[in-house]
Amino acid sequence: MTEVRRILLTLVLLGAVPAASLAQTACTSGMADGYPCNDVDLAAHMSPVELGGALGISVNDIWGWTDNTTGREYALVGREDGTAFVDVTDPVAPIYLGNLPTNTVAAIWRDIKVYDDHAYIVADGAGNHGMQVFDLTTLRGMTVPQTFSAVAVYDSIGSAHNIVINESSGFGYAVGVNSAGQSCGGGLHMIDLTTPDAPAFVGCFSHVGTGRRGTGYTHDAQCVNYAGPDADYTGREICVGSNETDISLADVSDKGNPQIIAKASYPTAQYVHQGWFTDDHRYFYQDDELDERRGAVSTTRTVIWDLTDLDDPQMVSQFDHGSTNIDHNMYVVGDRLFQAHYLNGLRITDVSNPENLVEVGYFDTMPNASGQGGGGVSPFDGAWSVYPFFASGNVLVSSSNGLFIVQPRGGAAVSVDEPSDIPLAEDVLSIAPNPLSSDGVVTLKVTRSANVSVGVYDVLGREVVRLANAQVTPGSTFEYPVNAEDLPSGTYFVVVRGGEVEISEKLVVVK
Repeated sequence: MTEVRRILLTLVLLGAVPAASLAQTACTSGMADGYPCNDVDLAAHMSPVELGGALGISVNDIWGWTDNTTGREYALVGREDGTAFVDVTDPVAPIYLGNLPTNTVAAIWRDIKVYDDHAYIVADGAGNHGMQVFDLTTLRGMTVPQTFSAVAVYDSIGSAHNIVINESSGFGYAVGVNSAGQSCGGGLHMIDLTTPDAPAFVGCFSHVGTGRRGTGYTHDAQCVNYAGPDADYTGREICVGSNETDISLADVSDKGNPQIIAKASYPTAQYVHQGWFTDDHRYFYQDDELDERRGAVSTTRTVIWDLTDLDDPQMVSQFDHGSTNIDHNMYVVGDRLFQAHYLNGLRITDVSNPENLVEVGYFDTMPNASGQGGGGVSPFDGAWSVYPFFASGNVLVSSSNGLFIVQPRGGAAVSVDEPSDIPLAEDVLSIAPNPLSSDGVVTLKVTRSANVSVGVYDVLGREVVRLANAQVTPGSTFEYPVNAEDLPSGTYFVVVRGGEVEISEKLVVVK
């Protein structure tokens, strides 16, 4: 192990540079394999053709699925002409598993969400497409690409712009329904998913007076079992809709009698597009898809709502991204907000101070375009959406030019015991076999007596298995068993720490 690599691995464990820095293509001097970046490394890129698309087809939405039986991670990638399924457990070597064709015709818009090991897929501008239901357990053990079929098609809707799912309640909400079936004014078309392959219609909600036509059209929404600061709604199922002109808050606990809570807008609103709660359900971050395009603002903004009182939403701040591109789908994980920004790619902001955001990383998926496009490039090209919810820390970005698997830097610092120093020179750490599928051995040799901790950490810097706290002596070889049964499939780091110096080796678990 070179001194440079040792120093890098020390920084990884201190949180200054995460394990993701050891990706296939690190972000160095602002670039990763030709893509502009900052503190986000590139693991892999797959073109629309590599994702099963016909020539000229582009990618739109993205979601992810973790198989809790095997621990494997999968990307569910929307294309104009269908949905691709990709095993991304090894992020630098993703495996295309096959295609679920569109139920009708190719369409620009496709949206995917997951509940109970099933994917639910809608399309807009696709006639009587309905909602496709796909059993994701079909993907287990698969290595040869296939053409898949849906296990069911929910036909109480035709075209819909989005599908929203509250995994805690087992209900789905088709929004922006605009052809066939029960449109619900374009608002929440509520669906019982508790029998996953037999969705059932249970009711409508539309917030009349919102939306461009006043019918309550909902472009996108987030529905949660509320656990925020407003005690009046604790335990209720609350939906926050992005309704073109306003945000709409509704209590949908009783599907037969959903209740309006409040609506709110803000100066120069052009298209209230999508948003996401902070983990504590106090703040809601929201994007406006057309305010830059129409000149209502000079630079890209994120609108920040304080929802301490759900009956009285307050816009408390705006974050200026300093660019002129159009912003799109966003999601919050802990103190990070991950957002797709079309021609400016993935942008990551720190929301630990929730009313004063700070950008901490980016990855531009369209390196030869920026701002509002031009030269044959549409301002709606580039990064469409992002999926940041994998336990591995790997992040999926869907862009018109394909799937990007990226690895943001800046995980939490590792907390371990404080043994005495291990000198840099001549220390040896190895793992065999690697990749690991069953039993393995971690071998350690150091140059002097030391008290060490030996542990396995995920890519976010969290210890998942402690292998040893031990006294080691110079020139001796120490072996510590490691078992794949203790770890889901994925990428890890085995770390030996003594004082200020860390020794680390990458471990891949594949079952």
